[in-house]
Amino acid sequence: MALKLEDFMQWPEIEALEYAECGEPDLVLGPRMANKTHVLVTAFLPAAEAVKVKVLDTGRSYKMKRMDEEGYFAVFLPSRKIPDYRLVVKGKESPSTEQELADCYAFEPQIDGLDMSQFNHGVHDTLYDKLGAHPMKINGVEGTYFAVWAPNARAVSVVGDFNGWDGRLHAMRKLEDAGIYELFIPGIGKGEVYKYEILGSTGQRVLKADPFANYAEKRPATASIVWDLRDYSWQDKEWMSARKKWKPKKEAMLIYEVSLGSFRKPETKESDEESAFYNYRELAPMLCEYCEEMGYTHVELMPVMEHPFDGSWGYQVTGYYAPTSRYGTPEDFMYFVDTLHQHGIGVILDWVPAHFPKDEHGLARFDGTCLYEHLDPRQGEHPHWGTLIYNYGRPQVVNFLIANALFWLEKFHADGLRMDAVASMLYLDYGKNDGEWVANMYGGNENLEAIEFLQQLNGRIHARKDGSLSIAEESTAWPMVTGKTADGGLDFDLKWNMGWMNDFLEYMRTDPLFRKGRHGMLTFSMMYQYSEEFILVLSHDEVVHMKGSMYTKMPGTPEEKFASLRLSYGYMAAHPGKKLLFMGQEFGQEREWSEERSLDWHLLEPMTGELSPNEKLRQYVSILNTFYRAHPAMYREDSRPSGYEWISTLDADRSVIAFLRKCREETLLVLCNFTPVAYEKFRVGVPFAGKYKEIFNSDAAEFGGTGFVNPRLKNSQKVKWDGRPNSMECRLAPLSVQIFNCTKGNSSKGGKKK
Repeated sequence: MALKLEDFMQWPEIEALEYAECGEPDLVLGPRMANKTHVLVTAFLPAAEAVKVKVLDTGRSYKMKRMDEEGYFAVFLPSRKIPDYRLVVKGKESPSTEQELADCYAFEPQIDGLDMSQFNHGVHDTLYDKLGAHPMKINGVEGTYFAVWAPNARAVSVVGDFNGWDGRLHAMRKLEDAGIYELFIPGIGKGEVYKYEILGSTGQRVLKADPFANYAEKRPATASIVWDLRDYSWQDKEWMSARKKWKPKKEAMLIYEVSLGSFRKPETKESDEESAFYNYRELAPMLCEYCEEMGYTHVELMPVMEHPFDGSWGYQVTGYYAPTSRYGTPEDFMYFVDTLHQHGIGVILDWVPAHFPKDEHGLARFDGTCLYEHLDPRQGEHPHWGTLIYNYGRPQVVNFLIANALFWLEKFHADGLRMDAVASMLYLDYGKNDGEWVANMYGGNENLEAIEFLQQLNGRIHARKDGSLSIAEESTAWPMVTGKTADGGLDFDLKWNMGWMNDFLEYMRTDPLFRKGRHGMLTFSMMYQYSEEFILVLSHDEVVHMKGSMYTKMPGTPEEKFASLRLSYGYMAAHPGKKLLFMGQEFGQEREWSEERSLDWHLLEPMTGELSPNEKLRQYVSILNTFYRAHPAMYREDSRPSGYEWISTLDADRSVIAFLRKCREETLLVLCNFTPVAYEKFRVGVPFAGKYKEIFNSDAAEFGGTGFVNPRLKNSQKVKWDGRPNSMECRLAPLSVQIFNCTKGNSSKGGKKK
C-alpha cells in the first residue's frame, strides 16, 4: 500500500501547535520512522514559501508538501533509519533566496535519566549546567540548548528576537519524568535575547525570564540573554589555593560592606541611564586601591544577582544565576572578583534564599501554578515584605537554591555567601499575626523543611573543602546557628551578631550623662559571645529608613560625634568577633545612605588647608585596621574564652570598661571611656606585675582628638584594684579607647588600696 502523508497527519496536535498550545511537539515535528523503509519529516514554517529536505550523506533533496495554509510541511524520505538532513527554505518575502537550516526536532535531549533522577531528589549540584540556555555544538551543529522546569504547563516555547517572539515556532519538548521542557535551537548563540512563553494549566499565557539565565537585559527590560561562562580565563590560582588552608576562626577578618551601584557613581546627568553606573571592570581597581589603603581583608557585596527594582538594593532577586547587567557582563564580574583576589581581598556575596518578588516575569506562579512558592498564602507569602516564600519541602526547589549557591562559588570564585533573612526562614510565624501562618506537624512554629534545607546547603558548601564560607544573618536567639549538623546545628561558619549591634547602637545614641543607667548594654554581649561564631556588624540596615548615619547617631558636638565614632570603631575592633562595617561610615558619612547617589566623598577634601574631620576619621580607621591585623591577640582567640578576660565591668558611674585580649604571643589591656570626661590619674587593675605601654589611643591629636595620651611606659604597682593584686595609674582620655601592651616584670609599691 502506498504511503499517504494525509494518513500520518495528527490534526488536533497540529492545530494546537499552530495556536502555540502544543505540549508534545515531537509528535508532529521532526523526523520519525513511518515504516521500515521510510522516514517522515515534518516542519512548521509559516514564513516559508517552499521547503525541501536535503539528506547530507547522499546530497539528494526531497520537496516537502504544504499540508495546510498555516505552513505545516511534510515529506517521506526513503530510508531505513533517520538520516542527517537539513531543511532548505525559501521564504515568502524572498523566494529567490534559499536558507539551509538544521531541524530543532532532529536533536536528542541533552538531559538524561540520571540528571532527571538527581533533580527530582534535589541532589543535582551542577543543575545549572543542564537547565537554562547553553551554547554548544551537537553533531557538528552550533546552537543553544534551552531547558526549563515547568511540570504543570500545558505548553512552553522559546521566544526571542530570533523568531519574532512567535510562540508557535520553537515549541519545547517535555521530559515527563522531570517536568522539564527542552529544545536545541541551531544557529542561536551568545547574545540572543529570549524568554519562555508558558501556557499554564488554566490557559493563561505568560512570558517568563529564564530562572537559570546567566545574563539579562538591563532593567526596566526583563528578557534573558544567552551567554557562555566558559570564555573567561581566571588568574587567581594563588589566592584560590591559599584559601583552602584558611581558618576563619583564627584569622583577622575585616569586611567592607559595599553597594556597587552607589560606592561611586560617574559624574553624569541623572537622565543618562547608560552612564548611571561604573562597570565591574572600572569598580575593581577603585575598590582594590581603597580596601588596600584601608586594610580591609574582604568586601561583602549587597546582592549582585539580577533584580528589577533599584530600591530593593538587590534583595528581591529575579535572576538568581545572573550578575546584574547594571554593571556589565558576567565576564566583567568575573574580572572584578579575579582582580580583588589578585590583590589579596576576599569577596563575599549577599545571597537571598528566603523570599522572591511577585514580578510577572519572575518565579511567581511560574508554570501557572505555585511552583516555587506555597499555594497557601499563610505559608507562601511575607505579608510585610510583599514577597513570596520558597517551598523548601519541594526537592526541585531546594535543588534550584543549593545549586545556585554552589554556582556562585564555582563559576564566580566567591569566597563566601552571606545568607539574608535566615530568621524569616526558620520561623513559620516570622512577621505574621495569628491566623496568618500554619504550624508544623508538631504544632510548633519552626520551619522544619527550611532547617533541613539550610543543613543540606551548608553541608554541600563544606564538602567542597575549598575554604568558602557560609554566613548567616540571623536576628534571633535560634540555638546553634554555627553548630554542627550532627549536634542539631545549622552548620554556618559565622553568624551576624545582631544583638551586639542593637545594644551597642542604642547605648551610643544615649546621652553620656545617662549612659550609666544602660551600662549592661556594654557588657551583656560577653554573656553569650561563645554560643556562636560571631561577626560584629554595623551594616547598611542601620543607616537607612530614617535611622540616620553612624555620624548622626552620636550625641553631642561635631567634635564629640567624631570622638564617639573613633571610640565605637575601636571598641568594635577590640571586642571578640570578626568585623563588618558598611561603606561610608568609616569616614563619617553625614547623610543617610541612599542607593540613588554616590557616597559623599567630597567630605574627605581638605578644609582651609587642613585635613577635614572626615579624612582624619578615615585615616584613623585605616590605622585601626592595620593595628588590628598586626596584633593576633585582637582576633586569634575570638572563639575561645581564653582570649578574653574582664578587668572592670562595674564602673557604671564613669561609663568605663576594661578588659584583656590575649593569645599565646601577647596580652593587651583595653580601656574604653564612654563619657566626655578626662581623668588625669585613672587607676585600673592589671593582669600581672609588669610594664604597660600605650600602643593605641583614639584620642591622639593625629586622629582629631585632644591628644590626652600616655607617652611614657607605665609600671604596675602592688595596689589592689578591680579585684587584682596589681594595678597601674594612667591618663584616661574622654570618649576614647586606649590599648596597652602588657609585659611581665616586677611591680613597684605605693598608692592607695581599693
